[in-house]
Amino acid sequence: MTSEPINKVKMSEAVITDDMIAKMRAKIGSKLRIDDEINNEQATWTAIRKFADGIGDANPLWTNAEYAKNTRYGMQVAPPSWIFACFSGLQLGWAGLGGFHNETQIEFFRPVLLGDRVLPECHYLGFEGPKPSSFAERIVIDWKGNTYYNQNHELIARVKWSSIRMERAKAREKGKYSNLQLPHPWTEEQVKDIEEQVLCEEFRGSKIRYWEDVQVGDELKPVVKGPLGLTDEIAFLVGGGAPIPSLAAHGVQLRKYHNHPAWSFRDPETHALEPIYAVHYNKAAARAQGGLPNPYDVGFQRQSWQIELFTDWMGDDGFLAKSSAQYRKFVYHSDVVWLKGKVIKKYIDENGEPCVDIETMAINQRNEEVMPGSGTVILPSRDKKTFPLDKRLPAK
Repeated sequence: MTSEPINKVKMSEAVITDDMIAKMRAKIGSKLRIDDEINNEQATWTAIRKFADGIGDANPLWTNAEYAKNTRYGMQVAPPSWIFACFSGLQLGWAGLGGFHNETQIEFFRPVLLGDRVLPECHYLGFEGPKPSSFAERIVIDWKGNTYYNQNHELIARVKWSSIRMERAKAREKGKYSNLQLPHPWTEEQVKDIEEQVLCEEFRGSKIRYWEDVQVGDELKPVVKGPLGLTDEIAFLVGGGAPIPSLAAHGVQLRKYHNHPAWSFRDPETHALEPIYAVHYNKAAARAQGGLPNPYDVGFQRQSWQIELFTDWMGDDGFLAKSSAQYRKFVYHSDVVWLKGKVIKKYIDENGEPCVDIETMAINQRNEEVMPGSGTVILPSRDKKTFPLDKRLPAK
């Protein structure tokens, strides 16, 4: 007697039920256990560098200790997005439903300095729906909240983020993205031009950008990412980014999968159990997840690129106070994204700090907006003789 050969990915399938809704409603307000999802606790030189490398951010403030010594920080500092390398998120409930990161709103309160210990927490905030969807007929929008503290119990950042949960079978039936031509048919000349644009990224660095010199309508120098490939996703993982749940190998992971079958699928080529997270690097998994034509990027990864756009522009002496983004479309392997920004407002806030609001966009080669967003940067003031870092760094 022979068993049926494995020839396609089979993921756990479920539908949204009243019982599922009631169970999730009972969890609202819960503080979640996240020990298994923490990737980094301390901001070591290596941990900072690996994450910066993993998102493709070559700013010397994160990666060059000698350079950082001569800044207002006096030492190496982590990019604001490094909080995702400590803890990004976790899956809770909705067993058997597919999920996509949908939106993230971040407030930053102080930087992460070399040697800091980061202590994250996560709470379940609730959900919206079920509501109708053109992608999967019905969806639920699930909200969680992360807070990050340092070793002195000072608040580093507060993050509110949502995921779309959907019935995988319905998404595959609708096949909303099945007509895309992927991988994208780039020519050698086009790829060389894109690589030149990638390498033209500018870091404001030590050249102070004063609030008084900024005008509404000013445009930020674009940051270009792509063509997105497998190694980009591996580098993000190596840097501590976003596996939910955390990844392991062999018996360690196998025990988790046996306890939580909905976390994994069996790869039809290797016969190995793989995490649902593999939709970001495994084509068969992406197709099983919702009929998607190619693996795709991670939401927190994409927002890290937006944060890079802000930090490039503001320079070493600015402070990023807010970052918000919606993930409207998938960024597939072979796609290119141009991240752009424009100053839409400048003002003195209620704390007397000189602020600049920036509208951002992320456009792919199909001229689609894949991540509309915004941010607030606090800049030094020439007239007030103030620097935002002075009140956010330890007293010397």
